[in-house]
Amino acid sequence: MEFCEKLQELRKNRGLTQEELAEALYVSRTAISKWESGRGYPSIDSLKEISCYFSVTIDDLLSADKLITIAEKENKSNVQNICDVLFGITDLCSCMLVILPLYPKTVNDNVYSVSLFDYAETTGLNLTIYWTIFISMMLIGVLKLLLTYFKVVKSQKNITSCSLVLSILAVIILSLTREPYAVIVVFLLLLIKGCLLFKYIRT
Repeated sequence: MEFCEKLQELRKNRGLTQEELAEALYVSRTAISKWESGRGYPSIDSLKEISCYFSVTIDDLLSADKLITIAEKENKSNVQNICDVLFGITDLCSCMLVILPLYPKTVNDNVYSVSLFDYAETTGLNLTIYWTIFISMMLIGVLKLLLTYFKVVKSQKNITSCSLVLSILAVIILSLTREPYAVIVVFLLLLIKGCLLFKYIRT
């Protein structure tokens, strides 16, 4: 007997509706419907809840092979979520390009390092480009974290692609405008993103 059939049988033996079972397991009715129709399987935590609620073992609900498959899938999903969170945090670290003293300012023939707020020794166009890119990277970081928190998977790849494109663009522009310290910071952030992306793809 398949898991979907076992779950239906257990629920009906208790005289429960899908809504009542969903409330008991703290999941949505859609989730119960999905499990009972064979269109998906619960997470390991949900399996434990089902097992406890109906006083059966997890082995009674699922075969060992299916349980391993679910565990592997859940582990992959957890790793990808962690990568998404770290990706978002890395983009938020772009605020360093604004607040850290990475830009030169000449005062009485002495060169000091100042933040982007006090930087005036470049063209207005360059400053506009810097601010646009850095703020965009920070906003993408916030959006990435929000999408991960609310478990929105569909837009994640597009957001990741935009983040990488902006980082590469920032490296190129800062290199062309000869901002060595800022280039180093952006390049390090890009390197971190590359490592996270590699880990994400491998899972």
